[in-house]
Amino acid sequence: MPFEFQGKHVTVAGLGVSGVPAAKVLHGLGARVTVVNDGADERARAQAAELEALGITVRLGDGDTLPDGTELIVTAPGWKPTKPLFTAAGQAGVPVWGDVELAWRLRRPDSAPWLAVTGTNGKTTTVQMLASILKAAGLRTAAVGNIGVSLLDAVTGDEEYDVLAVELSSYQLHWAPSLRAHSAAVLNLAPDHLDWHGSMEAYAADKGRIYEGNRVACVYNVADKATEDLVREADVEEGCRAIGFTLGSPAPSQLGVVDGILVDRAFVENRHKNAQELAEVSDVNPPAPHNIANALAAAALARAFGVPAAAVRDGLRAFTPDAHRIAHVADVDGVAYVDDSKATNTHATEASLAAYESIVWIAGGLAKGATFDDLVAGAAKRLRGAVLIGADRALIREALARHAPEVPVVDLERTDTGAMLQAVQEARRLARPGDTVLLAPACASMDMFTNYNQRGDAFAQAVRELGA
Repeated sequence: MPFEFQGKHVTVAGLGVSGVPAAKVLHGLGARVTVVNDGADERARAQAAELEALGITVRLGDGDTLPDGTELIVTAPGWKPTKPLFTAAGQAGVPVWGDVELAWRLRRPDSAPWLAVTGTNGKTTTVQMLASILKAAGLRTAAVGNIGVSLLDAVTGDEEYDVLAVELSSYQLHWAPSLRAHSAAVLNLAPDHLDWHGSMEAYAADKGRIYEGNRVACVYNVADKATEDLVREADVEEGCRAIGFTLGSPAPSQLGVVDGILVDRAFVENRHKNAQELAEVSDVNPPAPHNIANALAAAALARAFGVPAAAVRDGLRAFTPDAHRIAHVADVDGVAYVDDSKATNTHATEASLAAYESIVWIAGGLAKGATFDDLVAGAAKRLRGAVLIGADRALIREALARHAPEVPVVDLERTDTGAMLQAVQEARRLARPGDTVLLAPACASMDMFTNYNQRGDAFAQAVRELGA
């Protein structure tokens, strides 16, 4: 049912990348907007001044109190459901939407359908691959959501799209109750953000919301049964199909890999007997196993939208991954140096370690409550050595002692940013020709660096100094 914004009292919870555009859009629709924000730092004050110049009320330093008369809250995705603001809203019967829900509600009747992607790891890469494939098919599209174009800008702007490739986090899905995608994929599920969701069950349930009301395809990971379980539990439109992707040979209604070829046994005539060649594994950049899985998921969504096989190949060939995602930096003395600073949790690091045979592993940082026993036990045979950095490196060191006691470990106590150069030098000492020195920290970066990008840049600079 359409929501009438004219004259409505709407509270926007949080400034930042989603709150400011949401406040402007709502103000433009005639709503009486109040923005509340926990912080009152210099950036927040500058954003507040910008909004106040438009006639929007901003309340800094108090994000917990529900403003009088509020009829709707539009929240930044990162705000926890347990905040007092939302408790008060629930008691007052005030609905809470996220920016994704707002964008969904503001779509025009003839607006572009959404192909949506979520998962613990690989979302951004998969959405970018999907957009590249859609563009190769001649479709007007954009990668939106957590990346690229703002969803609000995409649905309210003048640019016309045929279809949108949408990245959605568990936070965004939690606050998007009416979202109904054309087709959607859950790439994988592993413990993450549990402090926000409260439990693995709640985290999975929020991820699973992406399948609700799908019209054509619910794409799941054959190797991750939890994703298929979410498809089974979803309430979809009649005729919507479950489509699996696998690194092995695909069964009917799946996409997979046969003899180095990505093939489709889902969107072909007589899928019980036939398969369509889509691309070669070598068309995927980089061709690491988890990235091939990303490519298959992107291909499945594109094929669900009717994209021809040739566009899948052309789109994958044209795709260039973002920095710090299993990026080859250089070869020095026969050793490859690879930057996967984006591997900030154990699930991502497990995939990264699986891509190489003999590894000197640089790891550590902020563990965010993670444990490392399963990760180390699974990778032990691949490890030539390990160099540990960061605040929670002892947790990884202890896991290595339990599950890979023969692997030499260098434990660097220094936590300044210069530690990365020393880490790379120590890794070089441990490595042999044919090895890979892999930065895949399994931890967040903020103990030593501004973000994972700065950490990856420090690694790449250190490698360049080795080469020089």
